[in-house]
Amino acid sequence: MMIKLQQFVLASLLVAAIPACSSIGLPNPFRGDSSEMSQYPKDATEYICDGNKHFHVRMLNNGNDAWLIYPDHEVNLPKSSDDHRRYASGVIALVINGDATTLNDGEKIAYLNCKPQLKK
Repeated sequence: MMIKLQQFVLASLLVAAIPACSSIGLPNPFRGDSSEMSQYPKDATEYICDGNKHFHVRMLNNGNDAWLIYPDHEVNLPKSSDDHRRYASGVIALVINGDATTLNDGEKIAYLNCKPQLKK
């Protein structure tokens, strides 16, 4: 009998505490007034290429590394010693050249005429 009384009191306390939880100020993902968070760093530049392909680049190490951010993974590309605009690692090569930036990721994946997008 004592155990049932303790369980009842505990359950009553939990039910009474539920309204207090709503005043904590946690973000509600179901409210329409919350703004969507970007999955990309604020200091990354988005590039939009032919065929509506896109990727993001974040410069690191005083411009000696380009952190390439694809929608599903990220890769660090060190600056090439022979061309100051080229960043490469293995088969991945990024050449930053304004509105004519290119990214080649192996033989079959080529991003051409990539244009940096202005920050909003």
